[in-house]
Amino acid sequence: MKRVLMLGGSMYQTYAIKEAVKLGYYVITCDYLPDNPGHKYAHEYHNVSTTDKEAVLELARRLKVDGVVAYASDVAAPVAAYVSEKLGLPTSPYESVRILSTKDLFRKYLREHGFNAPKAQGFSTYEEVLEVIDKFKFPVMVKPVDSAGSKGVNKMTDKSQLKAFVEDALHYSISKRFIIEEFLVKKGPQISGDAFSVDGKIVFHCLGNEFYNAGYDKDFAPLGECWPFSMDQSIIDSLITDIQRLITSLGMKSTAYNVEAIVGEDGKIYLIELGARAGGSLIPQLIQFVTGVNYVPYVIKAAVGDDCSDLKMAEPKGCWGNYMVHSNVTGKFASIEFDELLQKHIAEWAPDVKVGDAVHKFRDAQDCIGELILKYDSPEQMMEIIRDIENHINVKTLDE
Repeated sequence: MKRVLMLGGSMYQTYAIKEAVKLGYYVITCDYLPDNPGHKYAHEYHNVSTTDKEAVLELARRLKVDGVVAYASDVAAPVAAYVSEKLGLPTSPYESVRILSTKDLFRKYLREHGFNAPKAQGFSTYEEVLEVIDKFKFPVMVKPVDSAGSKGVNKMTDKSQLKAFVEDALHYSISKRFIIEEFLVKKGPQISGDAFSVDGKIVFHCLGNEFYNAGYDKDFAPLGECWPFSMDQSIIDSLITDIQRLITSLGMKSTAYNVEAIVGEDGKIYLIELGARAGGSLIPQLIQFVTGVNYVPYVIKAAVGDDCSDLKMAEPKGCWGNYMVHSNVTGKFASIEFDELLQKHIAEWAPDVKVGDAVHKFRDAQDCIGELILKYDSPEQMMEIIRDIENHINVKTLDE
């Protein structure tokens, strides 16, 4: 029985842990949160941080694992590649995964290899960026180089915001570095979804639309994805061509990718993110509803070197979406209600909160209290409900 080490046991990683057990592997989980729900489905758990690559290496070596999986985790992806490379296990190159997982390195790589990319630069201190900020065209985005879920990300419209935004970015950065990049005005919705390569060739992808709430302070923090894709199919074709060229140049092998891209107002396609991991927010489960393909088992098979050659492309069908449920006030969680109309469209509800838990007025993904997968009857109905979705959900706090 092959032994697989899964980095993390959060709600979003539980599905992959269950799939690994179903496939017949001996499943070991690790992170620094023993109460995470995924651990109870594994054969054993170890309290080791998924961002401590040397500690994970020592654990993997001691347990004689056959593969390491970083499912739905940007910060764990380089660790999985590092450990696998050190132990001679199946993996894409550690340095390539590190580039994809580190925003300033990723932007630099894109520019040096002829891909469309905004002007961007990485820094370690406020003083460093202060010397060059006037060379950037505002607005700019200030981001940690190695965080996820829009945590520590801010859109800066005036230089007076710089110090506070740098401090926020550094707070969420593991390596204590941040990036400044010029803001790209997009034409149409942001493109979001997942892809999978086998032996370096993209064999499966499912890309849809990402949506936001323009009324929030962070109007760039995504609230969900939906299908069908609303722009021309040629955009997807061109984007996949770019991704294939990129992963070929990086020497990527068999792995999942979380994709974020936009079409700029100049008509060019910009690859914003290409995380070397499956998407969070139930995206792989949503993709299974959309295409009928469950590609999660292939994430685990690839990590242990098992055959993935039967994974094939399938076209999206129907109207589907997910939604990051959240509170619009800060307090202690009491209850949540979905109105009668929304209940008719719920295919799956995965809560991540219990009575008495602290909830925060929505800022970004860290404030998510659960995920919905929704099925709609038509694209028009889908967009109508999405535009008004907050009025279909009532999150109550104990002090209300």
